Amino acid sequence: MAGGTWTKENKIRPGAYINFGSKKNEQTPIGERGIATMPLVLPWGPEKEVITIQADDDLSKTLGINIADESALLIREVFKKAKTLLLYRLNEGTRATATLDTLTCNAKYSGTKGNGITLVIQNNIDNIGSFEVITMFEGNKVDKQLVKNIEELKPNNYVEFKGTGELKATAGLTLKGGEDGTVTNQSYTDYLATIEPYEFHTIGIPTKDLSIKTVATTFIKRLKEEGRQVQLVLENYPEADSENVISVKNGVILNDGTIIKSDKAVAFVTGATAGASVNQSNTYLEYPGAIDVDVKYTDREIQEALLNGEIVFTISNRRVVIEQDINTFKSFTKDKGKDYRKNRVIRTLFEVNNGSRLLWEVNYIGKGDNSEDGRNLFKKDVIKFLEGLQGIGALENVVPEDVEIRKGNDKDSVLARVGVQPIDAMEKLYMDVEVE
Repeated sequence: MAGGTWTKENKIRPGAYINFGSKKNEQTPIGERGIATMPLVLPWGPEKEVITIQADDDLSKTLGINIADESALLIREVFKKAKTLLLYRLNEGTRATATLDTLTCNAKYSGTKGNGITLVIQNNIDNIGSFEVITMFEGNKVDKQLVKNIEELKPNNYVEFKGTGELKATAGLTLKGGEDGTVTNQSYTDYLATIEPYEFHTIGIPTKDLSIKTVATTFIKRLKEEGRQVQLVLENYPEADSENVISVKNGVILNDGTIIKSDKAVAFVTGATAGASVNQSNTYLEYPGAIDVDVKYTDREIQEALLNGEIVFTISNRRVVIEQDINTFKSFTKDKGKDYRKNRVIRTLFEVNNGSRLLWEVNYIGKGDNSEDGRNLFKKDVIKFLEGLQGIGALENVVPEDVEIRKGNDKDSVLARVGVQPIDAMEKLYMDVEVE
């Protein structure tokens, strides 16, 4: 479906074209948030495709890796706040393999985890002439088959079988040669192209590579111009200067001693950003499991970072928290003021954008009459939607006078003007105390 921003009433494709701007100083449902996406380098799992993982899924069944595994660190961190992860494995390496006479066993996926696969083939005492073929993955039994020959073997979630003829008993046939492979900039470009059609709220790319950050920022800004309002989380990239890009300056230390550097802390911020509702700020949000920050800054350095549009982890009341929930936008203008740097405000504006677009596409485009009655009906639905946001504390002072719907220049076009006042969280207390 077409959409995006507009400067003139000259669009060709049917769609919703919406601009936002600060007001100069002179029942569409509210979308549920929580979908994050990240590209990761992993030692196992489907390569070059998007895997949907829910927070309560058994990772060993969906991905084949135990959630406690070292390689699942960033998955654990994103799920501290996200509900859904659209995971993309960047690397494609070499599959582990093993042979026994005419039987060839290949790991289902490439990667070093394949070297942890062992096959046990033994005679079945209850069925003469049959064999039990047991697949072990890192010491755990993950599959068992009862067969008479190689042809009867069926692939499982860890091994694929090839060959013909009789089986031979073995106490342990270990697969070898699995390699993780290398990741190039093209791997990230492929990820962005693959993830684009999916619905998500936040992309997190845990990399220090400047060229990848640049490509990802260009991608997210293009989505914005096309009408999709999502955010991108990177480490140390305040030069993005965009309300759609969040920059993480430092990292944390977990209670088990694990050091989460800034590039890896992207995972938690991605989950926290995706999981935050439109009426919720992540300012002073606690980082679960963290006991310290990896890099401490002075008060002056923290202030400079905030003014530069960077998320900083600090310590408050013995808790590691996000100092302020902000993005990298800082090129303030009369039309786009400093409120646009606050992510709670941005989430609300994104919901106004996405909700209005959904309302238009589902109920009106190609269906409603472009008459005064038709436009008034659309206006009532827009007001009702905005009142819903007001009801949960995302907007305030919603009045019908702030919604104007009129006929555009063409017979099939509608011109809308909508004024909204997003609510931000309380962050600064200025108090005078009088002593009598």
